[in-house]
Amino acid sequence: MFSLQDRIALVTGAGRGVGRAIAVALAQAGAKVGITARTASELDDAVKSMQKAGGHAVAIVADLMQKDAPAKIMEQMAAKLGPIDILVNNAGIGSSSDPRPIAEFNDDFWELTLYLNLTVPYKLSKGALPHMREKHWGRIINIASINGKMPSLHGAAYAASKHGLLGLTRTLALEVAREGITVNAICPGPVHTVMNDRRLEYDAQRRGTTFEEIEKAMTPIGGRLEPEDIAPMAVYLASAEARMVTGQAYNICGGVMLY
Repeated sequence: MFSLQDRIALVTGAGRGVGRAIAVALAQAGAKVGITARTASELDDAVKSMQKAGGHAVAIVADLMQKDAPAKIMEQMAAKLGPIDILVNNAGIGSSSDPRPIAEFNDDFWELTLYLNLTVPYKLSKGALPHMREKHWGRIINIASINGKMPSLHGAAYAASKHGLLGLTRTLALEVAREGITVNAICPGPVHTVMNDRRLEYDAQRRGTTFEEIEKAMTPIGGRLEPEDIAPMAVYLASAEARMVTGQAYNICGGVMLY
């Protein structure tokens, strides 16, 4: 296990799923972790799990759709744990909430998706940079998707936002490359989450097949990933050992994308 002893991390969307798994793994590696989500009960449960595993964690209830939320989260992190060394931009919304072809796409859902999946990571990264620059050390990890590299049928906003997130990742990585700060992305394939369950239900109905048949064939390895399959890469990218890794977008997808 890579050591993150005494590092301070923020993971957004960490009440469940991939965000929670990453937060737990960072805490187990020694980081002090702040986690955010909208649901206090989920955050409280996640904090208890992290503390039970020997980690140090605090919860910050926040609705990232509120324009001032990123700045307020930064203030609360500084007050509770200290300025952020490691930022994991995980919070987001998938296509499953309102899947439609582009000709029928909901404009409000387009705006919501682009804001939460792309603008919020931009704002949080911008807010974390001053301390990272002062310390000459920082890690920004954006949770993108394989749909940042390939299309998503009836999921135009999701695919566009994740393509944009990879552009943000690579541009920021180049800008801060000489300042001890790395910026990378993880591109998961289909992960067993509540959000992905809804997408499978939609696809099963659209294609006239069963949830189980679609799930079984989702990856060459078979089935879907679990949130815990994503966490080890995040720990590595957050570590000192990954100091020469920046601007990269790593697929963890069960073989869906082979390049």
